[in-house]
Amino acid sequence: MTALLLGVDIGTYETKGVLVDTNGVVHATARSRHGISTPQPGHVEHDAIDVWWNDFASVSRELVSTMSTGDEILAVACSAIGPCVLPVDAELNPLRPAILYGVDTRADEQIADFERRIGRDEIFRRSGNTLTSQSAGPKVAWIVENEPAIAEAARWYMTSQSFLVATLTGEVVIDHATAGYYHPFYDLAGGCWDLTDFDDIVTPDQLPAIRWSSDVAGTVTAASAAETGIPEGTPVLTGTTDAVAEAVGASVMDDGDLMLMYGSSGYMIRVVSEPVADAVLWSAPFAFPGSYVLAAGTSTAGTATRWAADMLGLDTGEGDDALFSSLMQLVHDARPGAGGVVHIPHFSGERTPFHDPDARGVFTGLSLTTGRAELARAVVEGVAHSVVSAVGAYAEIGMEPTRVMAIGGGTKNDVLVQTVSDLLGFEQNCAATIGAAYGDVILAALGLAVTTKAEVCENWVSIDSTITPRSSGDPDVETLRRAHDEFLSTYRALSRARLTTEEKPE
Repeated sequence: MTALLLGVDIGTYETKGVLVDTNGVVHATARSRHGISTPQPGHVEHDAIDVWWNDFASVSRELVSTMSTGDEILAVACSAIGPCVLPVDAELNPLRPAILYGVDTRADEQIADFERRIGRDEIFRRSGNTLTSQSAGPKVAWIVENEPAIAEAARWYMTSQSFLVATLTGEVVIDHATAGYYHPFYDLAGGCWDLTDFDDIVTPDQLPAIRWSSDVAGTVTAASAAETGIPEGTPVLTGTTDAVAEAVGASVMDDGDLMLMYGSSGYMIRVVSEPVADAVLWSAPFAFPGSYVLAAGTSTAGTATRWAADMLGLDTGEGDDALFSSLMQLVHDARPGAGGVVHIPHFSGERTPFHDPDARGVFTGLSLTTGRAELARAVVEGVAHSVVSAVGAYAEIGMEPTRVMAIGGGTKNDVLVQTVSDLLGFEQNCAATIGAAYGDVILAALGLAVTTKAEVCENWVSIDSTITPRSSGDPDVETLRRAHDEFLSTYRALSRARLTTEEKPE
């Protein structure tokens, strides 16, 4: 008989699940693809039944079917995209499609209204953050103002993993890490809901009970057991968002740890032991009692390298691996510094540290000697400059990381990760992790006390490679530092010029 833990993560476009034993060994994996709905510009949604629940149930059934006679599932944990906003009735029936996280930008008017109500300073004091499209509170207000019949029928407003846990167990809960993005309804210092000045929008009993991610929320009901194949009575964890689960899955759990995720965009989570409010970084609770995060992110990373491959005509139809290999061959044909070409990859604006949605991509230093190799390398180095600028925000407030775990597809790009280490001057450990679903399993194992954080770091998460920064006297490093200075000065000059142009009368 093998004791197993089941983890499922619902992403924007794909659901992944794993079965793992109590030593951290993966026994089975499963996945299911899905899409998003964009009913109009700025609106991005998922159907909670068709996408979240049906994917969870099908992936769970597939994983359970791989178990041998006598095997036992000790617990289930799930993570999902967030923060999302889903109104449900008293029987947990969704009343509309779920409004997704920061990619859904419908609530600009509600953000402005909230700021008029209590002021930006008070919002920042309560939540440790300013309001953005990532804030769930204004999206609740959007439903109240635009869909009053739905708001009238809403028994609860919940996020993605809240809905999954509630459907599995009947318990309506949300983890602190996700509740922390329901600003301005969450008091970061107090770790509780604070609806002062907003009780005309939502009442306390319409929001889930707040728990820590590793807390057991309830057990699988007979009805959900029939749909998922998970035995009735199996403990279910409160769970968390996919980004937090990714961090846990890479053993980023203690004060000083930093997750540096190289994906289609960049995302960073630095664990801290107490709330830290900062105007540039995002503040929120983490997965465990007494733990918090400072988060950062870039808008473009892997999407920029894909754009470069397409623009350079490298797609031969032989798949993504062949395309990436062709791009990297070009990149290695150019020297560090890309022959003086500097790229700013702000194709979709930029998040940390500029928080400038109107920024756009730029090449500088082009000449008649610039070739395809220099352009390819400039794009990769530009992504590195973007990541370095975001991570640099931690140093600005004395919160440099003491241990860095790098994850994501971009860790295969040796030029990218080496350039980041060279410019930041710290070592990166590229973690061998299969993602957020594995982090869910670690949360379950910690919640049930079948392992410890120390054992996870030592035995569960392995390191593929370690990237060590080259010395500051290395000529290539000095070239990259000059390029980074030009990256920053060019952005700032263009930003000033854009603001000046906007201020001119027509």
